[in-house]
Amino acid sequence: MANLVHGGDIYSAKEKGINHILDFSANINPKGLPDRVKQAIIDGLDSCVNYPDPLCRQLISAISDFEGIQKELILCGNGAADIIFRLALALKPKKALVLAPTFAEYELALDTVGCHTVHYDLKEEENFALREDYLQGLDSSYDVLFLCNPNNPTGQLISKELLEKTLQKCIENNILMVLDECFIEFVEGYGQYTMKAHVGDYKHLFILKAFTKSYAMPGLRLGYGMTGNRELLKKIMDMGQPWSVSIPAQLAGIQALKEAEYLEESLREIREERLYLLSELNKLGIKYYKPAANYIFFKIDDMGKYKISTFKDKLFEKGIIIRDCSNYAGLEEGYYRIAVKSHSANERLIDALKSI
Repeated sequence: MANLVHGGDIYSAKEKGINHILDFSANINPKGLPDRVKQAIIDGLDSCVNYPDPLCRQLISAISDFEGIQKELILCGNGAADIIFRLALALKPKKALVLAPTFAEYELALDTVGCHTVHYDLKEEENFALREDYLQGLDSSYDVLFLCNPNNPTGQLISKELLEKTLQKCIENNILMVLDECFIEFVEGYGQYTMKAHVGDYKHLFILKAFTKSYAMPGLRLGYGMTGNRELLKKIMDMGQPWSVSIPAQLAGIQALKEAEYLEESLREIREERLYLLSELNKLGIKYYKPAANYIFFKIDDMGKYKISTFKDKLFEKGIIIRDCSNYAGLEEGYYRIAVKSHSANERLIDALKSI
């Protein structure tokens, strides 16, 4: 049996006979898949008798307009995870720096090419924020650096000032800076944090994006990368099969990028519901770390008559799945992450928390 290290595993729950599941373990837009995106998929089903465009030309053109990045600097893949693994295969780094905790897929991909991964431990007493002193250890012995902004699972933002200093250090030491911005659209005023304006100017920056979270389409698998390093883009393309992005996924992505009103409404709803959840967590005396996106990272220190190790199971008994973060590098038992969902779903979660 495969070791499933991520959230969103509703299938194991169904195997156990729990069908009415509330999944707080995957940080998906609570508004769900936009109606016009669904219709675009349906309208394009007849086209599935053909192979998809291996170059994703129409989709890349739409991404180029949305991001303000040249088409030649964009690559699409079967989700951001697909691009992470293909990037590792293309680069074949010998040594990498990865934060701890952060998204597990970076290290899993690096392991496939025998890369030695060094962890930079984020400190609980500093609220898991990345500090500038980490730059002191970033030297020419490294081939690649992986950063996630906002970081997953902690929800902490890296300032643009620190990101720009990091990029300069990477240029000086010939290190590829891979910056995961898959949650950036959920950040208030995210233009202050994104590094995409630097993509066309530097070969040492690679930005990862995905449609998964923002447009609630994880089942379609669609992500993209942006970099000024055209040679690396070509190598990444060569590391995967040519039809990695299906016709339905390409059509969904093209329409999703037109859904500006949907995104604005989503941000308003998420902001309101995040405040509600934080207020209720405060009342329950649960320690959380100030979130920047659509998920909340928290720690359980005391459950009264129950053991902390049973926390996730107690919620599961009530049909609620949350992300146990104890398998992240740098974390231990007691750390969890929940998505911000609809108000009715959030109320059900809070009622369950109160009961245990």
